[in-house]
Amino acid sequence: MKLGINGLGRIGKLSLWTHVARKHFSELVVNIGRDVGSNLEDLVASIERDSTYGRLGNYLYGHRGGRVIEELDESTGTFVADGMPIKVLRSDRNPKDIAWRENGVELVVDSTGAFTDPTADPAASRGALRGHLEGGAVKVILSAPFKIKSKGLEMPEDAVTAVMGINDDDYIPDRHSLVSAASCTTTCLSYMVKPLIETIGPDNLLSASMVTVHAATGSQQVLDRLPGAGASDLRKNRSILNNIILTTTGAAKALGLVIPEMKNIGFIAESVRIPTSTGSLIILVINIQDESGKPTKRDFINDIYREYAQNCDYLKYSEVQNVSADIIGEMNAAAIIESTETHTRTATIHVNLDKAGISGLTAGVDAIIDVPVTQAVIYGWYDNELGSYTNMLGDLTVKVADTMV
Repeated sequence: MKLGINGLGRIGKLSLWTHVARKHFSELVVNIGRDVGSNLEDLVASIERDSTYGRLGNYLYGHRGGRVIEELDESTGTFVADGMPIKVLRSDRNPKDIAWRENGVELVVDSTGAFTDPTADPAASRGALRGHLEGGAVKVILSAPFKIKSKGLEMPEDAVTAVMGINDDDYIPDRHSLVSAASCTTTCLSYMVKPLIETIGPDNLLSASMVTVHAATGSQQVLDRLPGAGASDLRKNRSILNNIILTTTGAAKALGLVIPEMKNIGFIAESVRIPTSTGSLIILVINIQDESGKPTKRDFINDIYREYAQNCDYLKYSEVQNVSADIIGEMNAAAIIESTETHTRTATIHVNLDKAGISGLTAGVDAIIDVPVTQAVIYGWYDNELGSYTNMLGDLTVKVADTMV
């Protein structure tokens, strides 16, 4: 089977690296829809070198790795990377016009970030995710969360959001043609929340909040520039080199798609961008209702993650003190729990039932109940580009491909 990749941004390029290493597909067909540099050699130079992760040869073979790209053919737009044939399409950007059918591609990973609405008409002038199906693809995997732009529209029956190891069994081959791999933040967060849900139970989680301290992305500006007409968030146009920038994240909404129990738990998610190229951190704060007045201790929380990590390929548990550079390139780690920084505090919360609007209770002291609540703070690292997200996206891609054989 051939694999199509639409877009060579950060995730597209690193997906190419991942699948060159895996050798699961017979060929990669990459669409960029435009010329790059002066010739194919310029494009290849961008593919084989990376400012964050080094060279493709070193990624594949360590410090002994040399150049692994050869057999460049400008006329056909083809080359070979470590034995993997790769063809580059440079003429069309609208998904419905991309020559997937002509090139024998039935599975496409769209990593452009431009086509995220599963309800959008494939005939739309600027293109739509479903356009890949018009172009010959049978399955499309989106390397971003779905975003339905028209209010009132429901998620289509042929679309599903799946995170490997969390809810990938929700993908039904005979039903789903569009699959979202959620986001890097949702992926990490799901592996921080799932062990707690399974151990403590959703009924004992009163509320939760998170902040992701996130590395820069390609949508941010290197230097300050004027915002576009009608822009509401002026911070997006400020230099990421010099600033800590407050922004938003859809992780809370997306988490409910992969862990449905979270829909009934009050949850807030925020994001802060910082001047690093990759390596991000989630700070998760949860409020737990303690049973029988017994406080939840730090060791209990850490034991949950320690035991879960022993039976899970995607969760790692760390007892050393890390900084963000330490987790760059940490492969197949959706989340790395920084156990040295887990903290808990237990207090008794006085709840006035009269103020809660519960009728039939006498006023005064009888209407007040004491509830023991523990607040826990948990830290989880993730390499938001190659190590965590792109590798898990690769696993999901292989799983979908295997259902198509």
